[in-house]
Amino acid sequence: MDTPSVPPCSPSDVALQRQARRMAALAQAPWLHLEAARRLADKLTPIKLEPANWIDWSAFLGAGAELVQARYPQAQRWVVEPAEGLLQRSRSELERGATRSWKTLWRRDVQQAWSSEALLSAGLLPDGAQMLWANMCLHAHPSLPALMAQWHRHLSVDGFLMCSGLGPDTARELRAVYQALGWALPTIDFVDMHDLGDELVKAGFADPVMDMERLTLTWATPEAMLDELRTWGGNVAHGREPGLRTPRWQARLQDELVSRLARPDGRLGLTVELVYGHAIKPMPRIKVAPEARVSLDDMKRMVRKQDKP
Repeated sequence: MDTPSVPPCSPSDVALQRQARRMAALAQAPWLHLEAARRLADKLTPIKLEPANWIDWSAFLGAGAELVQARYPQAQRWVVEPAEGLLQRSRSELERGATRSWKTLWRRDVQQAWSSEALLSAGLLPDGAQMLWANMCLHAHPSLPALMAQWHRHLSVDGFLMCSGLGPDTARELRAVYQALGWALPTIDFVDMHDLGDELVKAGFADPVMDMERLTLTWATPEAMLDELRTWGGNVAHGREPGLRTPRWQARLQDELVSRLARPDGRLGLTVELVYGHAIKPMPRIKVAPEARVSLDDMKRMVRKQDKP
């Protein structure tokens, strides 16, 4: 529940849920998500680990299934969706893509989509997944530490995380327009690369590697720009302007965008910063003390790992 003490630039859980329902209805994943997935997949090339299984977190919007399966064709994919609307969307997609064969007669071999807790409760990955892929997810959760904790629980010891999201320079030009006009925030504060590294370590990950890059995207008209920005999710900041805006306000926004964001060629430009993270889940370290605490899941995985030849 939103409270006045929450910073206005923080993401609202209610707004994120509403955003997820809207994005689940898109015809396909946004172009920017597809581009980020391609760039994140390129970062798999130097990694020597070959996962036998992997979790596709926020699979529909992450748009990385084909890219990861091309890199690890023998690895089993587990689809996890963080919101109910996206979960139903992925289940429908998997159902449509299921194959028939004479061996199964009228039955379909349908891969399932799971919520995070349902997959953990099912116990189908007792040792955890060997890779968790989470493209464009870092900015789509109300609490980055809580998200990191979920990912850590799903991974096996020595499993690795690949994640990405929008960085703080994203839409900086748009924020400057809103600030100049005295309007409320148009975006949340996106995740900084260095903060991402800190949160990975706090969550129990090891050897974090962070990277970022800036893109400049352009559009011919303000209408085209705003239409595409809506496919990226929309404004989920606590401090966003409440209620609906009028056509008059919309017309002024478009005029201001043309006036303030036009480049020499007449197109409107906007910066996008993509932030990437990679880290490994290490063997839990048990401190020598009168009392030591290890999660039950991690304890089971430690025992199974020690029993393997």
